[in-house]
Amino acid sequence: MKPQCSVFIATSLDGFIAEEDGGLGFLAVAESGVNDYGYTPFIDSVDAIVMGRATYEVGLSFPQWPYEGKRLIVMTSGPDRVSVHGEEFTSDDPATLVARLGAEGVRRVYVDGGATIRSFLAAGLIDDMVISIIPMILGRGIPLFGLGVPPLPLRLDSVEAFPTGLAQLRYSRQG
Repeated sequence: MKPQCSVFIATSLDGFIAEEDGGLGFLAVAESGVNDYGYTPFIDSVDAIVMGRATYEVGLSFPQWPYEGKRLIVMTSGPDRVSVHGEEFTSDDPATLVARLGAEGVRRVYVDGGATIRSFLAAGLIDDMVISIIPMILGRGIPLFGLGVPPLPLRLDSVEAFPTGLAQLRYSRQG
């Protein structure tokens, strides 16, 4: 059975998930210290996280490993790194990986990282997305979507506005 593939990500108002150098400083605009915008219940609902190599490298730079206790699979075409936190490395394409995870009993996958999300969208594997819009225009950076992403009809499930100016959109695949 195919696991549910979910995205939970923040973007600038103009659609960038990171600054040109990969920095995430723009996210500070919406930090409240008291609200994680639903991330905790979301991460508690996933069995595995799949991300690309660049996103993984960003996670390694954090003072505390953000994926503790979760199975993490890093999609990479380069040479494997030595596992630091028990993560797995794969060069499987998204469809092959999702089929394998489903056969292993994984029910929900958190898909993270721009290139990885785009590859899962291209393969028709994304079932739902939570996109948090940060009240900041960057002008340039690393886009969430881009050329080559096929059309995907979505149903808007909810919209929530927060005092920090963040707006959170919840979408699910239509049909």
